[in-house]
Parts: sequence; C-alpha cells; structure tokens
Amino acid sequence: MTENSRPLRADAARNRARVLKVAYETFAEEGATVPIDEIARRAGVGAGTVYRHFPTKESLFQAIVADRMRQVVERSRAQAAADPGEGLYAFLIQMAEQGASDLGLTDAFAGVGFDLAEALPDAEHEFMGMVAEILAQAQRAGTVRPDLDAADIKTLIVGLQAMRRFRGDGELMRRVYPVIRAGLAVPNS
Repeated sequence: MTENSRPLRADAARNRARVLKVAYETFAEEGATVPIDEIARRAGVGAGTVYRHFPTKESLFQAIVADRMRQVVERSRAQAAADPGEGLYAFLIQMAEQGASDLGLTDAFAGVGFDLAEALPDAEHEFMGMVAEILAQAQRAGTVRPDLDAADIKTLIVGLQAMRRFRGDGELMRRVYPVIRAGLAVPNS
C-alpha cells in the first residue's frame, strides 16, 4: 500500500476537513486571491498541514470548486426535473445569486486563477452536460428559444454573476429577470 492510498489518521482527516471548510468560506467571501498562509491561520493549523493535503493553493481551490460544482449540478438537475420548463430560469437566478455570495466559484466560472476546463475537466464536463440537459428540457417545453446552446448559457451565467457581484444590488435580479426571460423566450410566431 502506498502512502497516498492509506486512509488518513483521524486527526489528519479532521485537519483536512477543517482546512476545506475554512478555505471554502474564505474563497467564497474573498475570492481566489487569499494566501494559503491566511487560510491555515484561520483554520488553526500550520501552513505545512495545508501543504501536506494540498501541495499548492491552486490544488486547494480546485478541490473546493470541484465540490461546489458537483453540488450545483445535483441541485440544478433536481430543480429541472421538477419543472423542465422553468428549471433553466431557476438555475440562472441561482447562479447569479451565487455571484454575490460565492466569489471563489464565480472566479472559477470567469476563469480567474485557472482555466476551469483545463484544471477540472471532469467537473467542467459534468457541469456543461447538466447545462445542456436543462437547456434541452426547457427548449422541448417551449420556454426557451431553440438557437441557444450550453456555451451561450455559461456565458450568460458569467455575465450575470459579474453583474450581481459588482453591482451588489439585491434587487438587481428582480429588475433584470424579465429582460433575461424575454431574451431567452421563444419569439412569437
């Protein structure tokens, strides 16, 4: 058995979990630019402990982003299954709101810090597959125009997150939502 395949000792597992929790909260609040030493300090561990689990800040950030993307995919698929026609719209609002509360994920979607598709190809593939699925469901339901693809929706997400993040206006989506919906809707024949 190699060192990497051995289960973590209980204290090491607790430290790793604590580092991930603190790093997630820190990246969500402050974005991807927070130094690893600051994350270690907030987690109450030494920087060496962080580096034993995550050799680089990028590997720590990637672990968090991969986990958050899995959560987004699961939640979004469930929403779309409950109401295929409205699932895409609910997903867009949810992703825009994350632009205000999860700066780390917003940075990742925008390509700040690393190229998501290159750094986490499986997570990006699963995310884009989910986007394509819920878009196709909405298109079949007749609530979204047929000439859009998953890349268009991801571009819209990045724009909405940036708008929500930098404007900081909690009422913003309420005002902009009808415009987004009108733009995505099937044009009247």
